[in-house]
Amino acid sequence: MLPVCLPHLPDCHLFPVEVGLVSEHFSQAPQKLSFYSWYGSTRLFHFRVPPDTVLLRWLLHVSQGGPSCTDEEITVHFRYGAPPVINPLGTSFPDNTLNHASFHIRALLSTLMLDNTSVNISHPAPGDWFLVAHLPPSSQKIQVKGFVPTCAYIFQPDMLVMRVVEVSTLEPEVPLPQTLLSYPSYLKIFVPEYTQELRLELQGCVSSVSPGCPVRLTVGATTLPRNFQRVLTCTGLAPSCHLLLSSPPWGRWLQVTFESLAEPHVTVGFTAKAVFTVCRPWSVTIHHLIQNNPNQTYDTSAIQLSQSAVHRDLGRSSRVDSGPFCLLNYPVLREDTDVVSVHFQPLNGAFVLVHSRMPSVMQLRLDTGMDSGGSFIIVLRTNKTEVTNGTLVAACVNAASPFLSFNTSLNCTTAFFQGYPMFLRASSHMANLIMPFPETDNWYLSLQLVCPESPEDCEQAVVRVETILYLVPCLNDCGPYGQCLLLRRYGYVYAGCSCKAGWRGWSCTDNSTAQTVAQQRAAALLLTLSNLMFLAPIAISLHRSFLVEASVYFYTMFFSTFYHACDQPGEAVLCILSYDTLQYCDFLGSGASTWVTILCMARLKTILKQVLLVLGTLVIAMSLQMDRRGIWNLMGPCVFAFVIMASMWIYRCGHRGQCYPTSWQRWVFYLLPGISMASVGIAMYTSMMTSDNYYYTHSIWHILLAGSAAFLLPPREEKAGSWACLQKFPCHYQICRNDRDELYTVT
Repeated sequence: MLPVCLPHLPDCHLFPVEVGLVSEHFSQAPQKLSFYSWYGSTRLFHFRVPPDTVLLRWLLHVSQGGPSCTDEEITVHFRYGAPPVINPLGTSFPDNTLNHASFHIRALLSTLMLDNTSVNISHPAPGDWFLVAHLPPSSQKIQVKGFVPTCAYIFQPDMLVMRVVEVSTLEPEVPLPQTLLSYPSYLKIFVPEYTQELRLELQGCVSSVSPGCPVRLTVGATTLPRNFQRVLTCTGLAPSCHLLLSSPPWGRWLQVTFESLAEPHVTVGFTAKAVFTVCRPWSVTIHHLIQNNPNQTYDTSAIQLSQSAVHRDLGRSSRVDSGPFCLLNYPVLREDTDVVSVHFQPLNGAFVLVHSRMPSVMQLRLDTGMDSGGSFIIVLRTNKTEVTNGTLVAACVNAASPFLSFNTSLNCTTAFFQGYPMFLRASSHMANLIMPFPETDNWYLSLQLVCPESPEDCEQAVVRVETILYLVPCLNDCGPYGQCLLLRRYGYVYAGCSCKAGWRGWSCTDNSTAQTVAQQRAAALLLTLSNLMFLAPIAISLHRSFLVEASVYFYTMFFSTFYHACDQPGEAVLCILSYDTLQYCDFLGSGASTWVTILCMARLKTILKQVLLVLGTLVIAMSLQMDRRGIWNLMGPCVFAFVIMASMWIYRCGHRGQCYPTSWQRWVFYLLPGISMASVGIAMYTSMMTSDNYYYTHSIWHILLAGSAAFLLPPREEKAGSWACLQKFPCHYQICRNDRDELYTVT
């Protein structure tokens, strides 16, 4: 080992480097972490590990900043080939959903800052690697943005790789002499398609000091959360040993590492050899189908290969020069329908013929790099009359290579992958499998007819299996109580479900905390009917001739009612416009109502009042477009209006020599109740709302907001004479003024 000091590591840690290895450093922009509530609240990082990497090290950097920062536990998940499938809330998944716990680490923020936490992976698989980081599950409290001090937790991972540049190629049937001293020997071998077995042999192994073969052979790459590397330790006295791999990954390079187990400076010599066992696929093509069925029309229901033709063709060439038939290959049509949406269908229709002599295999290409962000659905169905009590249709779903050993085992295990079994029986004629975030790879669906009790019953039997194969962003579009949202990290797109009404889970199917239909309707009625409280300020405004204020209150009542009607999940939902439009109009109405109420209390001259009403509404609309949920985007204009009102009141107090308004009844019965209701409403809106009590607290907020406006509106203005024009029509403009005295006594 040659110790190399990397200057960008804290304290200049030593990163051991061997002869023939080079180091590379990859990093991504830091992201602000969030408390976990659904998958969209996580922060995703996407890296590509280069080929021939022998050591991978993740360096996790976290920093914090803000007045309210505390030590928090941060969780980081790792996965190869697809984003990690995580479940921090402990919710249930839909039936038949694959849910493998992701590899993850947890550490306090202070620990991460001091120790610079790292994760080392030996012989990582080349390709896509994903990291997901998040804070603990969020509290149910709804916080208003910008109102309370917050803490920013910033997370940034760095990836350091050690890549070998001297890799020998092990060719099939060609012995390759190797000599081990202190450094491992790195080889790679290409596995062609339709390889049934791979046998790696060590021959003529000798040590310069002791008898035996002190060599450790490691085949394959590390993948997380599961690792199926195969390790062979040759410590016996025999000069040879071998490792047999069934169904190795097709069409890719396989990493092979030889390490000496002898003492330092002891030489170990041997010869490495790779032997392949290949088979020939019997491919089902449209041309072959037409030959066997010349009088049959080509459609999804009529393309059925006759049983006699199948057995005749399969039995005609049980073994030829290129090897025996090992599988019945069904070509598959891949149809991309939308983003993260793919439909697979056999070229000969939706049915696959399943026999007992060999498995029927379909190759499902999910290798574009953009297919791992959705959910892969596999549904198998068969006719009730075709599967009897003594027969069983076994299916295996595997990545990289198909499972071909149905006659000896049904565990769906290939050389480096544990497949997922599916069975069709006489008692169960349908099976389905849901894979959230499938790995980027070529997937294979293998089916074979098995008769465990009496194999002779399967010799002439053929079963038609209907296959429904598709990739969607979200299962069932997250159901009636969720919303499927597409998320993006740079160019990578993935999907997640945002649940409502207390429903939780990966696909919003966990109803452990869900609201009943009656509760949903009650919540919808509370949030919508509470807006009828605005009828009070509308009526008062009309009675006192405040037509502009009445129009704004009606606008607020209308859009708040229908926004909350559209914001409900499930059955109690009604949307007259798009959700985003209704939400914007609701927020605009709330800000404008507060603005016009305060300006009305200021008792400004009509021209100035109208200018400020229009200008303030435009400013509020602009600020909402910039940040709809920023509290000061609404509070800023309202505070400015309050300053104008206070200035006018102070001016009138000084001008009249007495407090304004002058009537104590006005203060006791109108202003103080209105100010109290507004204060309680603001306190409730900013600090008391949670996800559980939102329906009640927000309804009370509607009542308090409308009630405070009804109390705070000033009395009717005194009647004034007609407007006089300062300049007549010849100038084409009429500049008018209001002759009434604004300094009247308020009762």
